[in-house]
Amino acid sequence: MTQNDIPLIDTDIHERVSYEQILDYLEEPFKSYITDCQWIQEKHMPYTQPSVGGVDRADAIPPSGGPAGSDLTFMQEQLLDDIGHEAGILTSALDPSPSSMHGWHEMAVALASAYNNWQIKEWLDKDERLYGSVHIAAQERDEAVKEIERVGSHPKMVQVLLPIDDIMWGDPYYHPIFEAAEKHNLMIGMHHNEPPVYYGKWPRYFIEWHTLIPTAHMKQVTNMIFNGVFEKYPNLGLIMIEGGFTFIPHLMWKMDQQYRDLRHEVPWIKRKPSEIMKQHVRFTTQPAEELTKKEMLSLIEQMGTDEMLCFSTDYPHWDYDSPTRALPPLDADLKRKIFSQNAKSFYPKLPNTEEE
Repeated sequence: MTQNDIPLIDTDIHERVSYEQILDYLEEPFKSYITDCQWIQEKHMPYTQPSVGGVDRADAIPPSGGPAGSDLTFMQEQLLDDIGHEAGILTSALDPSPSSMHGWHEMAVALASAYNNWQIKEWLDKDERLYGSVHIAAQERDEAVKEIERVGSHPKMVQVLLPIDDIMWGDPYYHPIFEAAEKHNLMIGMHHNEPPVYYGKWPRYFIEWHTLIPTAHMKQVTNMIFNGVFEKYPNLGLIMIEGGFTFIPHLMWKMDQQYRDLRHEVPWIKRKPSEIMKQHVRFTTQPAEELTKKEMLSLIEQMGTDEMLCFSTDYPHWDYDSPTRALPPLDADLKRKIFSQNAKSFYPKLPNTEEE
């Protein structure tokens, strides 16, 4: 069976945007700070990937110039048309995320709103296969809720995107964001933004943080579950983006054991954490380790479900996963679930013809 035999739902596509592209959507006085004062948001992450395209595939740079992922027409040719996408979910590269700004939160709010307007007009309205992520400045919780209320009902917005950095999102302070997301049939997407830390310190090398990205994902899943987010919002789902999936069984076992020993500390949790994960949490496949079919099937057996994995390419990044090469050969039913059906079942706003 070739990839084209199964419609692909790609759960992580990074469209690239610069401040200059969203200026027409940005209100004053914030626009003038960029045009007249050359304002940029500082980025502290140590990143030294040595390739022609830097963080991106060298061949993903558009012929017209500009960063990889910035040209819709070229992305359509290289990714959507060539591979045969049924749908793709944009997770952007407005980097760093507005929710990661440690100061000047008013600018973060303005950038998130401008980005959402730009994304809808320049991408979602121009290709029926593309679906979007609502960007918010979550540190300004009430403004974040207003932004979800403003654009969350758009039929092609499928999730609220949160960065994985130094904020633990399960904190009750952020629960109104989840309430607004649930109201508009939006899932929560979490994508790593800054490196995982060791006891408050950053790793010295890119190879370290790239290896340990799953630890940051594990922290957020644990935090969301034990803070009772899914007990409080039973129709909410969480998808962990660009952290891989081989750690899932370990996390399930560890949380279940801790729940057996320490459940008195979290009396609002009424189910085993592993059961909550199976119902509410999904993981994108990229970056997938090189697994044999036997190893892949063993992992899924240990998860106790074949519904937690959703395929993603992570286009246009340098460690892009090809749908024809990233995973080992799989039987047709399992392949259909991972490449298509699991995402359709997870996201309420994706067309799901297989359930019709």
